[in-house]
Amino acid sequence: MSTDSYHSALPTTSIMASEENHNTFDVRRIRADFPILQRTVKGKPLVYLDNAATTQKPTAVIDALTAYYTGCNANIHRGIHTLADEATAAFEATREAARRFIGAASTEEIIFTRGTTESINLVAASWGREHIREGDEIILSTLEHHSNIVPWQMVAEERGARIRVVPVDEDGAFQYEAFLKLLSTRTRIVSIVHVSNALGVVQPIEDIIRAAHGVGALVLVDGAQSAVHLDIDVQRLDCDFFACAAHKIYGPTGVGILYAKHSILSTMAPYQGGGEMIREVRFTGTTYNDPPFRFEAGTPNIADVVAFRAAIEYVEAIGKPVIRAHEEALLAQVSERVLKIPGVRILGDIPGRIGVLSFTVDGVHPQDIGILLDNQGVAVRTGHHCTQPLMHRFGIAGTTRASLALYNTSEEMDFFATSLEKVVRMLS
Repeated sequence: MSTDSYHSALPTTSIMASEENHNTFDVRRIRADFPILQRTVKGKPLVYLDNAATTQKPTAVIDALTAYYTGCNANIHRGIHTLADEATAAFEATREAARRFIGAASTEEIIFTRGTTESINLVAASWGREHIREGDEIILSTLEHHSNIVPWQMVAEERGARIRVVPVDEDGAFQYEAFLKLLSTRTRIVSIVHVSNALGVVQPIEDIIRAAHGVGALVLVDGAQSAVHLDIDVQRLDCDFFACAAHKIYGPTGVGILYAKHSILSTMAPYQGGGEMIREVRFTGTTYNDPPFRFEAGTPNIADVVAFRAAIEYVEAIGKPVIRAHEEALLAQVSERVLKIPGVRILGDIPGRIGVLSFTVDGVHPQDIGILLDNQGVAVRTGHHCTQPLMHRFGIAGTTRASLALYNTSEEMDFFATSLEKVVRMLS
């Protein structure tokens, strides 16, 4: 089976089969593409509002995964037989789709990893250990996920560098003027989240990149939350690194993207050693492969990478602007309802917030809210959301977070708000 015939054999969903859907949005038809949304939880219809943690998967992605295993399962790049050729072509087709999805100049700038966390660790371990020296500074923000804090702490401790942290306002907004004051000729890298997973607030990323480049610093953008909601063009942004994960873009788990400018990648040492990342191995020494293969040691997660292409094409077929408009309308609707509940405080309630409703209830532990909502079939996330420094900033242990996706409905927003009202009355 050739690569073209492999992909043409994949069953299409209602969205992917209809060209006119690019300008229309039928959430009922979209929901039919996600089998898991048909199930019940504790006897109630599932209302899935934990999309910032992971999104559900459309039939197109599930079918692509099955089609790979039943049609062309083989190891990639080094085989000469037909299945190896087909598997390699399908794998590399996803690299091209990923390049297009984030606007990279070349597929050589796209590295497949296990997720956003591994992408950041790769940069910290490879670029960081080579370029960060004693007395240098790394700038992060209070909004960062632990995966964009701990790797830099490890490098800073090892190299004798210092981490500087940009504070946020009481409403969760990035303090840009404070950031400018932290920048100096000692700044080597600014590693910053694009959209906060805990609050949904969007950082002024273009201004941040421009200012950082002004002092000679590189910029890594954590796009774990932004890649699914915002149109990303890494060339226009001019970021040096961009990291995101497939499972937050309706794709499989265990797959991520690291984008890096080719001029930077070509100077970076390998992250891991093994097969594929080499040109020639002798006991007297080894020469390394070119990017991106230099950073993809061993057999990768081939099947899920191949299926990730279906997720990318699913999102592209609908269009991010259409998706975002739908999600913004839902967020406005549910925020208005929730704000009327006595004792509720929404964190990050500022204009431009994307897809996240993160809140506390006076005198009530978030875990209790989450458990009682689950009894109604409503799936939310509770806790610190891997952003403990941010929670400390607000003086709280955690929040309840409802996060939205393209398949959520207005009726679900009403049901969630009504269920939350009942839960708050019960616990207050």
